[in-house]
Amino acid sequence: MSRTRLLLLLGAAIPLAACGADDIASPGAGGNIIINNPAPSPSPSPSPSPTPTPGVTPAADCGGIAGLTDSGLISGPTGSYRVCTLPSRISQSIQLAKVPGRLYRINGRVDVGTDGGPTASAADTNVTLTIDPGVIVFAESGASWLLVNRGNKISAVGTATQPIIFTSRQNVVGLTNETGSNSSGLWGGIVLAGRAQITDCATGTPGTATCERQTEGAIDPARYGGATNTDNSGTVSYVQIRYSGFILSGNSELQSLTTEGVGRATKLDHIMSFNSSDDGAEFFGGRVNLKYFVSIGAEDDNLDSDTGVKLNAQYVLVVQKPDVGDSIIEADTDNTADVDTPRQNTIVSNMTAIHRFSQSNGTAVLLRGGADYTIANSIITSPTTCLRISNGKTIQAADPAQDDLGPPAFRSVVMQCGAAPFSAGTGVTVDQVSGIFGSGSNNNNSSFTPTLTNVFVNGANETATPAFDVTSLNADPQVAGGFFTAVNYIGAFRDGNDQWYKGWVCNSSIADFGLANTTGLCTTIPVL
Repeated sequence: MSRTRLLLLLGAAIPLAACGADDIASPGAGGNIIINNPAPSPSPSPSPSPTPTPGVTPAADCGGIAGLTDSGLISGPTGSYRVCTLPSRISQSIQLAKVPGRLYRINGRVDVGTDGGPTASAADTNVTLTIDPGVIVFAESGASWLLVNRGNKISAVGTATQPIIFTSRQNVVGLTNETGSNSSGLWGGIVLAGRAQITDCATGTPGTATCERQTEGAIDPARYGGATNTDNSGTVSYVQIRYSGFILSGNSELQSLTTEGVGRATKLDHIMSFNSSDDGAEFFGGRVNLKYFVSIGAEDDNLDSDTGVKLNAQYVLVVQKPDVGDSIIEADTDNTADVDTPRQNTIVSNMTAIHRFSQSNGTAVLLRGGADYTIANSIITSPTTCLRISNGKTIQAADPAQDDLGPPAFRSVVMQCGAAPFSAGTGVTVDQVSGIFGSGSNNNNSSFTPTLTNVFVNGANETATPAFDVTSLNADPQVAGGFFTAVNYIGAFRDGNDQWYKGWVCNSSIADFGLANTTGLCTTIPVL
């Protein structure tokens, strides 16, 4: 994906090739990157760590769960644990239970089921990986990642007081020099592959069941796409994904969360990305509905969307590290055949975004390639450009025949920007970008003075900004009953009493959620 960024990785020297200008196409519209998945490694070896907390002792065994391997013990600041390693392919439905003193381990690529192809059939393996509230899953190495194949599901449903945590081995053993506020890229991430419509086909015709793509980086087949927009890849709820985004090759990484052609029956809510070396989340096509998303410390973009996705997102908090990262939002819809159907349509409401990337070519929101995009009831702060639009197709008039809704739309959006709030790429002028945003109309303001407290809590000026009725909006009209909840405020939180993050997120020097957080610091695993 496009970005110019600074990576500071403590405890390891990992080469990273910088990307070029913002208008270079995202990897979502390009070729494949190769992951050389390692052979399974031995049981975790002891690592230097602080004296374990006496109250946490290892579980006796792995509970007889099919396919799991007892890989011995691992110790860290919070105690000693039994390590239960998942197989490289989960071939039957299993449930990872929360047991005191037990951790689950991903070693290399782990497939949930076998890919059933672009259409459902009797050959589907129909495997479901169920993960109970409070379970901690750690990745052994950088190239470890979890793939939920088409025709299979994940049910990772935590709670506000018992979130599910995906993290790295370093986080478990307490190597704080590798899991501090500037660390990232210690493992791959979570990938959900579905059968909904996509563009940019590696094979087939856009928008049809023949249109498929290969997961970037997968050395073995890991395909996604189809024509079943009602597809269901499962549920991810009350989940933290820490230190993900391992550098695979050149300048490309996995994200914390990657959805690939998932259908509208997939449920995504209360998800936290912490210190991804790439995006907080990237959405490749499909029909995606997301509520309550927190992206802290991502080193590229935070919401990256492409290949024809129809995406609804409400209640989004983004906080970047100081001068590390790229855009808050990056969107495009171009594909190699230059066919715009299905064309990306994304709607984001109630976002608070703290953009801290101060390099001269930095921009908080980058829209290009003909993407349809709406931002409503949102707060954006940036030391540089707030909004960049590129490609004449992105601002052309609506064309229903091409699934084109017209120029991007902004409703009750306030921005504090650098000296030049707007910029433009090929086929667009700065005046056009400024006019599309429309300061002074629709309650938009590009010269806003924030009164946020504790980084993200609304103050007097935010409270005084009228909200837009988002219930009339829907990027995917087939969502029963609509998607967006009516609000009378802008930003992710109404005020200091609005604490939908309470309990299930983790604290860091980048964003401190205070005593309301019961999972402690992101730099260590909690005892839940």
